Amino acid sequence: MIDEQPPTAPDAFEANRRYLGSVAYRLLGSFTDAEDVLQDAWLRWQATDRTAVADPRAYLTTVVTRLCYDQLGSARARREAYYGEWLPEPAVSYADGPDTPAELAERSESVSLALLAVLEQLSPAERAAFVLHDVFAVGFEDIAASLDRTPDATRQLASRARRRVKDGSRHTGSADPAEHRRAVEAFASATARGDILGLMEVLDPDVVWHADGGGIVRAAARPVHGADKVARLVAGLVAKWFTPDVAIGPAVVNGEPGLVWYERTTGAVGGVLAFAVVDGRITDAYVVVNPEKLGRISPVTAP
Repeated sequence: MIDEQPPTAPDAFEANRRYLGSVAYRLLGSFTDAEDVLQDAWLRWQATDRTAVADPRAYLTTVVTRLCYDQLGSARARREAYYGEWLPEPAVSYADGPDTPAELAERSESVSLALLAVLEQLSPAERAAFVLHDVFAVGFEDIAASLDRTPDATRQLASRARRRVKDGSRHTGSADPAEHRRAVEAFASATARGDILGLMEVLDPDVVWHADGGGIVRAAARPVHGADKVARLVAGLVAKWFTPDVAIGPAVVNGEPGLVWYERTTGAVGGVLAFAVVDGRITDAYVVVNPEKLGRISPVTAP
């Protein structure tokens, strides 16, 4: 007897797992929450009559979006009660050779840590419409089905989100990759020397320092504003915490040049820095030192 079930249906979830995980992470800003959503989506997929599913990828995108949408409401309440500033969980890799096709695909869907932080200001519906359409090129009719809205209403959500993101573009950066990298390298060099004047040269006069220690590791509980204050804060951190066994090195943070600091002996990462750069200067620094958000990061294996 011929199996009438679509031949790819049994493996459709696994075939789309990376994509679905990317959608969930960019909607939630947390790998832990994204994995919870994927587990729930997988259970629902197992209970689905797959012969009735014409497009498994679109169907699963709808399932994941609805689960994320529900979770964003409760997540917002948790984050409002969070100690200090809540920042997204960073995605970190180390560029040591040409990108593989999979890495190139991942990079094309990357959302910077700075942009993820700005997306926290959007409503759940605005965030879903923006991420699905502008990052993953999902059509408005499919998004509308996920959000139980009309296509026109969904289009308006995305437009409103786009305007709000544009209004916050100073905090997400607009530098080309080479300019961004030069600014990060200049920051790293000045930081390693504890050079306040060198830091002042690469920091925008109105720079904002955002830090997330989660109440576990000591960090600024509120954003720090101004180049002088940020430069002195960084120099003070270097003087206090950087020992001969601690190093700072380059990393790719959410698809952009960033930095990690780590123990030389073990390679264990103790902090991640991402940046927004405009006109060659850093306008925002996003620093994650909460160990609960660093556990998935691979140790640094080479200086």
